[in-house]
Amino acid sequence: MNESQTVTAEDREFLRRCVDLAREALTAGDEPFGSLLVDEHGTVRFEDRNRVKDGDATRHPEFEIARWAARNLSSRERSTSVVYTSGEHCPMCSAAHAWVGLGRIVYASSSEQLVAWRRSRGFDAGPVAALPINAVAPGIPVAGPDPALADEVRALHARMLGAAVDGQGLSGGSGPDGP
Repeated sequence: MNESQTVTAEDREFLRRCVDLAREALTAGDEPFGSLLVDEHGTVRFEDRNRVKDGDATRHPEFEIARWAARNLSSRERSTSVVYTSGEHCPMCSAAHAWVGLGRIVYASSSEQLVAWRRSRGFDAGPVAALPINAVAPGIPVAGPDPALADEVRALHARMLGAAVDGQGLSGGSGPDGP
């Protein structure tokens, strides 16, 4: 796996699946976030989407990855894995990532972008500060956002926020990668 700060063509293929998972989350009535855990050989070991609509605000896909990895992978396997995600980790997910010793993070859109998209539609930034991953988890290699996919992610959030304006409500919160 690439250890640089640049989103590569290989990274982008995994990020595309994350965007698909984000779309699935939105279709299911959740906020549009999706993530993958990929091992050092390029095999997807775990994937998930946001599942906060039923009231558990910790059901972010990045947090689910950390939980799964802690139970199922050795410390070496965790440290050599890459987490791909449609949106930059929130502080909760960044901390979980660091605590279980996962490796590189690659994201399609940043927390800063999400806050700007939300504010442009009259919504607040969310219940926690939209901190960059390395402000919470220093030393984790991070790449993103990816300009090739950020507009697609923005469109998913616009759809969700438009539904909220139309009275259909948000799924469960307002934070950088979920509630």
